[in-house]
Amino acid sequence: MMLVDPNNPQVTSRLYYSNADINAIAYDNGYVYAVGGVDAETSVRATANSFVVKIPASNGTLDVSGELVYGFQEGFTANDVKVTPNGIMVTSGKDGLLTSYKSTDLSVQNDVSFSDLRSVAYNNGTIAVLDASQGVNIMDENFAVSKEIAISSDFGDNSKRTIDFSTEKIYVSEGSKGAGVYNLTSGDLVEYISILLNPEGTDSQDIVTNAVAINEDILLMANGGAGLCLTEEKDGQTNIVGVVDLDGSINFVASKGDYIFAASGKAGLQIVKLNRPEESLEARCADLLSYSGSANLSVNQGETKEFKGSKYFNSVNVNGSLLLCGTWSVNNSSYINSDGLFEMNGSLSIGRNNKRKNITVNKDATLKIEGSLTVYGDIILNDGATLEFIGDASEANVFGSVKKLGTAQVVGEFKDVRNKF
Repeated sequence: MMLVDPNNPQVTSRLYYSNADINAIAYDNGYVYAVGGVDAETSVRATANSFVVKIPASNGTLDVSGELVYGFQEGFTANDVKVTPNGIMVTSGKDGLLTSYKSTDLSVQNDVSFSDLRSVAYNNGTIAVLDASQGVNIMDENFAVSKEIAISSDFGDNSKRTIDFSTEKIYVSEGSKGAGVYNLTSGDLVEYISILLNPEGTDSQDIVTNAVAINEDILLMANGGAGLCLTEEKDGQTNIVGVVDLDGSINFVASKGDYIFAASGKAGLQIVKLNRPEESLEARCADLLSYSGSANLSVNQGETKEFKGSKYFNSVNVNGSLLLCGTWSVNNSSYINSDGLFEMNGSLSIGRNNKRKNITVNKDATLKIEGSLTVYGDIILNDGATLEFIGDASEANVFGSVKKLGTAQVVGEFKDVRNKF
């Protein structure tokens, strides 16, 4: 993808704070949001000990030439930050707050107090916070609590612990217990995933689950001195795959696309490539019937259609599941509606150079491309939509713009012909 090559990471910019600790960062739309702690009594600017700062960042460079924007909140120290469609959410430790800031000027929109905040997670309008004194609280975007999940684990004093979502479950790093898995709707404990290894010579106090991260059906556990553990969920069963051979104590883990990013103490940042099984559509294409239907292709909800061949469509409208293999053109704008799936192997073009038309992927719908996608208008990815490129030879040629709204995502490797992503 059009990101810094994870196979060749380079430090392009640094920012040092001599009077503050930085505990977590997030990036969004040309800005880095960093949170941490400062002594408000000795600081000229700070009005409280916990802060968030908005730092312009472009082309891999932090820009501090102008006045940086800060937000302050009560609490021992800010320790986690998440960017949402409605603002920037920050947690701030003991006797702290979950605070929502406007992304424009970091003015406070809303806040709520907790005893011992460690982490915040966000997924399609649902917020979860880990309060080490009580457990997990599930809230809506107005901070109204819908579910309290009581957890009796010893989270340790001032220790980093994180949470993450999947579709139906929430995962909690619970120190020496490993990872706790809870049903998101009922709050019931589903299972504990214990720490797999206890290496010889490793101090028991260093064998703790510090952080968890979800990537589709994979759970990653940063288990300190016990390393980075990978588990996989299949058919509702959790299977421990093993421990990734990394140096250092694994203190934090994040994952996006086909990559794992592990913070390994003195060993630094380590990047691991996930080698998932090939998901090519070619095998499914081989035995399909050739398309011979109408120029207006519509797939109803709950319906599955699969064809090979070539066709110049007037319109394509997908509410169910559609697979097209071959060469396809669409005269007018096309839509993959909520929960719909459109898979394409070959080439697909939308509109013409003198007739700009768009392709829209709506909430929780997926457009999957294996080959060439040409759009003479815009690609519009609404909140919750996914545009996925398969293999390593796909390309996107977009004459208009790519509009990503809310939690919409683009995944996979592809050539961005006109640098629109």
